[in-house]
Amino acid sequence: MNPLEGTAGVRGHREIDLALLDNAEALAKNDPGGMLRATASAGAQVREAATLAAETDLSALADEGRPRAVVVAGVGTAARTGDILETVAGPRCPVPVLAHRSAGIPGWVGAADVVIAVSASGRSPEALAAAEAAGRRGARLVAIGAPDTQLHALADRFRAPFIPVPRRAPARASLWGLTVPVLLAARQLGLVKVTEADFAETASRLDADAERCRTQLESFVNPGKSLALDLAHSVPIVWGSSPLATVAARRFGDTLAANARYPAVVGALGEAGRGRVGLLDGVYGGLAEDSRDIFADPGDEDDNPATRLRLVLLRDGGLTADDEEADGEPVAVEERRAEAVQELAERRGVRVSLITAEGGSALERLASLVAVPDFTSIYLGLAHGFDPMAVPAVSEMKDLVSP
Repeated sequence: MNPLEGTAGVRGHREIDLALLDNAEALAKNDPGGMLRATASAGAQVREAATLAAETDLSALADEGRPRAVVVAGVGTAARTGDILETVAGPRCPVPVLAHRSAGIPGWVGAADVVIAVSASGRSPEALAAAEAAGRRGARLVAIGAPDTQLHALADRFRAPFIPVPRRAPARASLWGLTVPVLLAARQLGLVKVTEADFAETASRLDADAERCRTQLESFVNPGKSLALDLAHSVPIVWGSSPLATVAARRFGDTLAANARYPAVVGALGEAGRGRVGLLDGVYGGLAEDSRDIFADPGDEDDNPATRLRLVLLRDGGLTADDEEADGEPVAVEERRAEAVQELAERRGVRVSLITAEGGSALERLASLVAVPDFTSIYLGLAHGFDPMAVPAVSEMKDLVSP
């Protein structure tokens, strides 16, 4: 396999290196930045972030009572924490929660609102602009990110609480370290019911999935590697059956793009039924599968295998029967829709990978839908010869748009 070495520093190979996935030593060599190790620290991130947040005085947040709205400001993974807060808070959250992904804050934000500015590096222009605007308008501000940074200085300037998140990896590998402080700030405001037991169980779930996905386990027993093989040379369609599962689906799309350089169609299964489900009939779906030899072994394909769809269905059956009485869509409807789209795919020969949520709280269930796909994106990238830690296009994009 000849690696591609373009002028932009792009490296990799189109073929997937099957042998690499079952060679722990080779995986470590091809992951010099330690993205696998950083991802395996998710459980530790939950514990550390909970401790650091507990050491931060957040009492002033609640002194002025319930806010009119909460804005979580940041980009990329930082903004994804706002989606998680909205989902964990649920449809009965007494105030609107907005994940704001551009510079500054919405024009309506004022003294009655709370702004949570999140930046793993502590220097994101979007988070800095949001913190600055919140302070000028008199909104309650919470800042979350790397200590001793510009964001930390802004929080001190406006006498706002700052929750430090030590930076040891890129933001996309620090999802849980950024999410826990956001949830604890919201809990202080009375917007979410998340307990220390929820955090402990979530951390344990992440630890267990990291153990299941460790490099020493071969592909047939490692769910992260198995799913990577399933997705090889495909266009993944990742749909979540519930709002919680949809957040996990969007997260998978983020990591597939950055770690594996794979395009993916992601979103909510409910929306898919209004148009995107038509992809199953298309040139990469049913038409491509119609010409496939159903008896052929995947390894028997030529050096340029046809690109086909692969449906990844993230299913979340809800927590209890009481969920069916919630303000959101009934669990039974979500389950019927998931079963229907799986049947539609199978009728057309489109292969389906299924991940089902487990756990006793919304946060743990989210972790059960995120952990294995996180590892999958890294294994898929490594098998194509990419360094998942270094994404040349991201670095060049920052250089090109910098003033």
